[in-house]
Amino acid sequence: MLNLLPQARVWLCTRPADLRKSFDGLFGLVQQWLGGDPLSGELFVFRNKAGDRLKILLWEGDGLVIWYKRLEAGTFRFPPTADGGCALAVRPADLLLVLEGIDVANVQRRPRYQRPPA
Repeated sequence: MLNLLPQARVWLCTRPADLRKSFDGLFGLVQQWLGGDPLSGELFVFRNKAGDRLKILLWEGDGLVIWYKRLEAGTFRFPPTADGGCALAVRPADLLLVLEGIDVANVQRRPRYQRPPA
């Protein structure tokens, strides 16, 4: 079961990854492709070239966790990045939409308050 807190940080890797990789391989992809810290507690999401498999790498304070999903039909669709890079920060709610098969790029959002950066 995947539980996400609203304040969790989620990073989608828009470049297809070799999902035969396990902990150490995905750890390296987080550092090389996403420029992230795999031990930060953030979620790092990867999908394969066909788009029917997805892995999430997460540090839980005392070890790494991999969450893996394979679809029997359909694909996971990640929104494109604005700058053409492969790292895209999304909200936990957006990740849940992706897991449900909803195209996040076409979702209509109502305006909400956002606190200005400090």
